[in-house]
Amino acid sequence: MTRTKKTGMKARGGRVAVIGALGLASVTLAAGPAFAKGSVDITAPHTAHVGKTFTVTAHGNDDAASYLRLCLEGRSGGQAWHRVTCGAVVATGTDAQATARVEAESSGVLEYRAVVYGLTSPNDSHPVRERTSGPATVDVR
Repeated sequence: MTRTKKTGMKARGGRVAVIGALGLASVTLAAGPAFAKGSVDITAPHTAHVGKTFTVTAHGNDDAASYLRLCLEGRSGGQAWHRVTCGAVVATGTDAQATARVEAESSGVLEYRAVVYGLTSPNDSHPVRERTSGPATVDVR
């Protein structure tokens, strides 16, 4: 009987240690670093006419980098995304903006999205993609 009690005590002590470790881990995770905040929005017309020019605009921000640059990407027919234009590099705390004037060359569906890049300096040659908007669809008739 004595032996059973000692084993039972060891098992309880192990459980208490595991519960304590889990409690400490949850407190440590709760006090971890905050996530970056920001947003990105894109505006484009729902429809456009062949041969006419329309405007796609976007603005965004993010506090994860020292400098930001916003670029517009486009695609048609489910092809790969390609860069249409990029805005100027701005310091964090300022809205990054980009505007593209696009001529609708043929009928079909065009998609555009905005991408916010983070830079460590105004001349950073290795920007990091921070945020991407959902696609804005333009039906060209």
